[in-house]
Amino acid sequence: MRRSKWEWGIVICSFMVFLAGMIVILAVDPDQTVSRSERRRLAEKPELTRENVADKSFMDDTEKYLLDHFPFRDGLRRIKAYFAYDVLQQKENNDIYVVLDHAAKLEYPLNESSVKRFAVKMTGLWQQYFPEQDVWYAIVPDKNYFLAKQSGYPSIDYEHMIKLLSQELAANADFAYIDIISDLDIDDYYHTDTHWRQERILDVAHHLADAIGVGGSLNFSKGEDTGFTEHEIPDFYGVYYGQAALPMEPDTIMYLTDEMTETAVVWSLEENMLGGEDAGKVRLPDEAGAVLKPVYQLDKLDDGKSLDKYDVFVGGASSLQVIKSPDAVTDKRLVIFRDSYTSSLVPLLLGAYSEITLIDLRYIDSARIGEYVDFDGADILFLYNTAIVNHAEMLK
Repeated sequence: MRRSKWEWGIVICSFMVFLAGMIVILAVDPDQTVSRSERRRLAEKPELTRENVADKSFMDDTEKYLLDHFPFRDGLRRIKAYFAYDVLQQKENNDIYVVLDHAAKLEYPLNESSVKRFAVKMTGLWQQYFPEQDVWYAIVPDKNYFLAKQSGYPSIDYEHMIKLLSQELAANADFAYIDIISDLDIDDYYHTDTHWRQERILDVAHHLADAIGVGGSLNFSKGEDTGFTEHEIPDFYGVYYGQAALPMEPDTIMYLTDEMTETAVVWSLEENMLGGEDAGKVRLPDEAGAVLKPVYQLDKLDDGKSLDKYDVFVGGASSLQVIKSPDAVTDKRLVIFRDSYTSSLVPLLLGAYSEITLIDLRYIDSARIGEYVDFDGADILFLYNTAIVNHAEMLK
């Protein structure tokens, strides 16, 4: 049926009113700098210059800005997610699926070349920095290990990943594997996030410490009376909450304190880089004036910079950190090549080590760490989750 000119006029006017309303809302609504739901910083309004007009980057940046600040954006993302799940009957949205009230991100297929590259990185570090020392490694399974295959989603072959990694390492060096996968189940992870829950991994901490030979120095029990005091941080919306764009109940972060965590301090490379005339220099942990912070950095909850409440654990992502534990039972040192899972684990090991160094090769080049880290006599541990092993190209 053909529409009359009057009906077409109503349609056009309605669209113009809608468009004008969106422009007004966009103009008067203050720009947000971050998206809490997506856990990322939003694009900033580009400045108009002759250069960015000439190279056409102004239009590209403007498009990104408008997409990031479109009115009711989060609501529209949720509608899209509902449409994908309920109307199109898709089993995932943005590679995120939800099973047993747990959100997880698909990780598939197994990248064997990445596993081999990961082994080459480990071997190279061993040869360069600690060729005469014992080395241990452990792999943290991502949530797909417990959810994907059992629920009909594609999944990597985790057993083959571990076997391949072990074979590659055995050909070059004597690395000792610690199987912590059997210590874990899906309830040890947050529902809306990728990470494990600190209060649920005491057995993992003991297993690692026992394998390395310092388990007797830990000051907590694996039973009901652990010796820790529990503290809650409510309303934790993990990384998968925003990506899935579906309504989920928030998690609660539980962090554990005792006399070790209360007296320990954290030094971070980024916090101690000097500027001005001393640009390029670093104030080391034992030097006067070094910036030292607590193990649990609660200021991250309110500083307006951190996008992730999980950053309360030793301050979150950092290229290089040194944790001093003056009340440790021993004067032993531990060096961990790590990802973000280690942040919540390391406070549990403070009773056994007077110093723990954390190295995140996603943020610092392997060739530089010798400038800051003394490996001599330290225990060496590689602790990475399976997603890192499957994407080893992100390690420098």
